[in-house]
Amino acid sequence: MRGLVSRLTIGLVALATPLAAQETRVGEEGFISPPATLEQMDWLIGQWVGDGIGGAPAMESWLPPTGGTMVGTFVQQSADGPIHFTEHLYLMEEEGTLVLRLKHFHADLKGWEEKDDMLTFRLVAIEPCAAFFHALTLRCADSEKPGEGLVAAVRMSSGNELLFNFDAM
Repeated sequence: MRGLVSRLTIGLVALATPLAAQETRVGEEGFISPPATLEQMDWLIGQWVGDGIGGAPAMESWLPPTGGTMVGTFVQQSADGPIHFTEHLYLMEEEGTLVLRLKHFHADLKGWEEKDDMLTFRLVAIEPCAAFFHALTLRCADSEKPGEGLVAAVRMSSGNELLFNFDAM
């Protein structure tokens, strides 16, 4: 299964356009995550829509915190309309900081990761209207206008980034 995930990741990277400037940050080995709370992430709550991989439609949604966790979903459509894949995301407080965990699913709900596995992104830095996790960024498109746009970026193992620019729905 891991080989399949690697091949799919390589395929997704091939569809992405490399960026001149990196949106994501990477923590050095053994880095310590800064203190943070879900209250600092209230700007993320909402529904977002925009162009995804290869210009195909994509959506991301984040619910208000419940029980110390914000739940999010990401939907990437295919160019011809059907769902290509989805992600189920948990943003949670853990040991005085934030961590983001996610699982990928094919359109038929078969998981990319093994049954009990998930991807975990530890917080590298937090700013007003921006959270930088190891290899994943979530930030306001314009820090002066929270709630109007969202930028999400993920650094692939190749070093290329997938960049998503979303508008509020």
